[in-house]
Amino acid sequence: MEENTFRVTFKGVRGSIPSPSSPASIQEKIIHALKQATPEDLKDDASVSSFVESLPAHVKGCYGGNSSCVLIEAGGHKLIFDAGTGIRDLGKRWMDCEFGRGEGEAHLFFSHTHWDHIMGIPFFIPLYVPGNQFTFYSAHENLKERLVGQQQFQYFPVPFSSLSASINFVDLGEYKEYSIGDIKVSWKEMYHPGKSFAYRLDFQGKSFVFATDAEYKQLGMDNLSPTIEFFKDADLLVFDSQYTFIEGMEKEDWGHSSTFIGVDIALEANVKRIAFYHHEPTYSDFKLADILQRTEKYLKVISPDSSLHMFHAQEGLTLDLLE
Repeated sequence: MEENTFRVTFKGVRGSIPSPSSPASIQEKIIHALKQATPEDLKDDASVSSFVESLPAHVKGCYGGNSSCVLIEAGGHKLIFDAGTGIRDLGKRWMDCEFGRGEGEAHLFFSHTHWDHIMGIPFFIPLYVPGNQFTFYSAHENLKERLVGQQQFQYFPVPFSSLSASINFVDLGEYKEYSIGDIKVSWKEMYHPGKSFAYRLDFQGKSFVFATDAEYKQLGMDNLSPTIEFFKDADLLVFDSQYTFIEGMEKEDWGHSSTFIGVDIALEANVKRIAFYHHEPTYSDFKLADILQRTEKYLKVISPDSSLHMFHAQEGLTLDLLE
């Protein structure tokens, strides 16, 4: 892997529970696409491919149904944030490289241990390959105990002790910040039932913030200033926006936020790009697209000259922050 990269890839973007596309939702997309097609769009294979490529992301594909997992490749290191079901596909792909030979090394950071953020661990194949080396990080002091509990016989047939890779646990509560090579890692406790931690990476003058599962109950500047400082000047902020603004107000203390609040905070923190994340499992891709459109209008009203770039996190999307 190149040393001079700071690459972000979304592997799982849904919240609470995995939500695969239903037959009805796929049929809705096909109908929507066909209604836009002209005879010229369908005259041969090339025109069909061109037409499909021109369709919006939520029509020609989907935002994704796997739960939380983001891969960072930076400075020759691999860092994973959360181990929801999105980590399963990552593991399958890694079996074709050094991890399949038992020569892989990666660092796995946990925001917290609610099921949707850890349930991919038993299905992450590189953990079963002797020789691979993993370091698990968390500011929760009993991470290993929690992961072992998930794989008790009552819940899963293979115990955590059967994982053959080398796994080292680091309690971040013992540090103020942590370095992996030239990557500086810092973290901040967020408001969420049972506590969740946001992470910030700084590398070669660029910064990435992973802030899933967080609710911003008090929106005054005095209360938000520590969060704004943590997000300050981030080149990419991954922001929990599970609910619409109204639904978020109705579900107080559930530990999640909305795109509108994300925009407000991103503007105050001078964030360059914000990826809305942890999509509500009951929201269709069409609803998510509508939420994004409404949020873009909101930004134009409150800050018409802003250069903030916003988008929905989508499985498979890759961004290089050094480009």
